[in-house]
Amino acid sequence: MNESNTLTLSVSSFCDTVTKHVFTFPGEREAVVESVLYRYPDFKTRTVICCSVQSGCPIGCTFCGTGRFFIRNLTAAEIVEQPMTLLREVVNCNPADIGRLQIMFMSMGEPGFNLVNLCEAIQILHREYPNASLLVSTMGPRVDWEPLLAVSREISQVGLQFSIHEATDAARSEVIPYKNKLSLTEIAELGAKWAACTGRKPFCNYCVKPGNDTEEHVSMLKAIFDPDVFCFTLSVICEANKSMKDAHDLHMQTVQGFAGMMASEGYDTRLFNPAGQDDIGGGCGQLWYFQEWLKTRRADSTLLTGVAR
Repeated sequence: MNESNTLTLSVSSFCDTVTKHVFTFPGEREAVVESVLYRYPDFKTRTVICCSVQSGCPIGCTFCGTGRFFIRNLTAAEIVEQPMTLLREVVNCNPADIGRLQIMFMSMGEPGFNLVNLCEAIQILHREYPNASLLVSTMGPRVDWEPLLAVSREISQVGLQFSIHEATDAARSEVIPYKNKLSLTEIAELGAKWAACTGRKPFCNYCVKPGNDTEEHVSMLKAIFDPDVFCFTLSVICEANKSMKDAHDLHMQTVQGFAGMMASEGYDTRLFNPAGQDDIGGGCGQLWYFQEWLKTRRADSTLLTGVAR
């Protein structure tokens, strides 16, 4: 594995169950990434690791804290080093003894732009931790998804989630302005293909907020995403700054109400409450350390000219 410097940032106030960790990877283009470690309520019962696949990200989601800067793809070794380091140095039990171990590729970067390295990392992690669920979260760029389909057929622990966030393509483009992405209909087709070849249901991640939380929105989603094929993760939008804390409880009430409407239409839903999002930036896109790191490097134009493959 690559040598790296690991910094442990502040522990959240959510019963001390979440920490954020920063990895610095050397190379021609130095890369900084953030990983988040959760325990529910302790590591042996359930451990969740959200790790990065890129340093920065070219997508430019409006709620994300990368500053829309992309440094480079991570190597397979750099992806693997994040969960391996946390399981070795922070988690206080044998990974084989963890009741529910989940490694999620959803912290920084778009997995679809680094599929070859990601799929190699998935194979390594599956050999090392055969009890771990390996979950890929993507916004659905227009790329060749066959490498992920192949590794998902090979390894039954691989899961897939699409970050759709909205019920129409127009509204989604307001949140995810990246142009060369799959439409919602194309995402549904890819998800159905993945389900057919794996026998497992993919998830859609929908960030509920006032304005996309009505029965009409449920109907629009059902017209595209078959409840017999797709499950839904319902969550609050994670903000790029520290403004989320005061509104958190109100947003969760909105999410819970929408979950009831989805359930009445036959959807299997889960609610995601990203603990730590309001004090250490534990939620997706809340890359506060990365934002500060970028401020010291924006003058170096050679650092910020990487192009996602």
